Amino acid sequence: MTRWPDHIAGTTTHARRGGIANAFRYGVDYLLIDPAAQRGPWLFSRNRLNLAAVHDRDHGGPIGSGRGAGWARDILAERGLADARLELLTQPRFLGYGFNPVSFWLAWRGGALAAVICEVSTPFGDRHSYLCHRPGFAPITAETRMDRPKRLHVSPFQDVAGDYRFRFDIRPDRIAIRISHVNGDQGVIATLSGPRRPATSPGLIRAFLRRPLGALRTIALIHWQALKLKLKGARYRRRPAPAPGDLTG
Repeated sequence: MTRWPDHIAGTTTHARRGGIANAFRYGVDYLLIDPAAQRGPWLFSRNRLNLAAVHDRDHGGPIGSGRGAGWARDILAERGLADARLELLTQPRFLGYGFNPVSFWLAWRGGALAAVICEVSTPFGDRHSYLCHRPGFAPITAETRMDRPKRLHVSPFQDVAGDYRFRFDIRPDRIAIRISHVNGDQGVIATLSGPRRPATSPGLIRAFLRRPLGALRTIALIHWQALKLKLKGARYRRRPAPAPGDLTG
């Protein structure tokens, strides 16, 4: 049975570790959807223009030419999880414009979270995904930690080195996700958290008015934080060649 989308009017935080500290906290709007469903409030659409929309081409493969849920199902089936129920946690496009620093494919089996595919995208047009699961796809709980090597040049002020440490706490009424970049005394701690509520058209209007232009605002904030780091004296790293393959885990 398909589910009505949930709206997470949440908060993201980033805290930079190391000699040059920097931290910020912003409001964000995510939707948690059944990727096979077309249901939702009238100001939300799948694969067509609306105030808020989620497009298959934005997920599951290269940016702009993704295969959506089919890609995620193929990845999971290749690793022995062919019977999972999928959900996608992502920021929607607002009025056709979208950019997602990170989206999450949630794979459920028997009512428990069995795996998560984290799609990490950059303003440089690159994407790399990280498959997180426990041995035998045992349930992922709020206490579960999963480490994967960092493979993507996300920030020009951080090396492509060290590991990501993922933690997921996905509840019926709330989500909390923590991703730590661990690289000696360097790195970044990023979080996403917020309550889950059924998506409504008035809620989407409030989100658009509260955080105008959606993802365009996200891009502007990324560049603002980059400027702050540059002015603080952070060393700039040139973008290296992308790592081979598009998935780690």
